[in-house]
Amino acid sequence: MFLGKVVGSVWATQKEDGMDNLKLMVIQPIDFRGNEAGQQVIAADRIGAGVGENVIVSRGSPARILFSGRTVPVDAMIVGIVDSFDVTEAGKEE
Repeated sequence: MFLGKVVGSVWATQKEDGMDNLKLMVIQPIDFRGNEAGQQVIAADRIGAGVGENVIVSRGSPARILFSGRTVPVDAMIVGIVDSFDVTEAGKEE
């Protein structure tokens, strides 16, 4: 999993079966200071995240578990909307 910021959305007029109810969002990975931390990814969204929100993203096989046995071509899934995060000095990156 990683922390990211929703920076955009992707519109697809045609999607694979099973993806009709999914929004596709562009996610910029961030560190715990809010700085960019990697390349942007496209993640499926079933929880209603919006542009500008910080989110938790699951990648790989765990992202597909939410589909109850259906085969859906999803590699990244938004699994939480982050209200706030806080890092103590002990968790400070060097």
